[in-house]
Amino acid sequence: MNTFLWILAVALAAVFVASGAMKLLAPREQQIEKTPYAEDFPHSVIQGIGALEILGALGLVAPALTGIATILVPLAAAGLAITMVFAALVHARRGDPFRAMLPSMLLALGSVVVAWSRFGPYPL
Repeated sequence: MNTFLWILAVALAAVFVASGAMKLLAPREQQIEKTPYAEDFPHSVIQGIGALEILGALGLVAPALTGIATILVPLAAAGLAITMVFAALVHARRGDPFRAMLPSMLLALGSVVVAWSRFGPYPL
């Protein structure tokens, strides 16, 4: 189970780093073209979400690798799960309940699995 949780955490971290980097680095016009919800928020908010996603991804892996403050792993996973629930709500509000909401919910579910497992039966 520990191996599965490591694989899941690394996979989630990779997705969140990629997503966060796109939100931080891509010009606003390109973000709106790829993700239309971006036009509903100021660019600084989108960049803030990107920074939080990258920090959350680091929190999924770095404490476990170093053995320092390992409680941050399930906390980061829980924070990312909450972020993805709100992302799903944004997509639902925009009337895009399936195409965009499904990835958000899958990421939330994966993050919940890591958080629950690392808080509970499989701590680091």
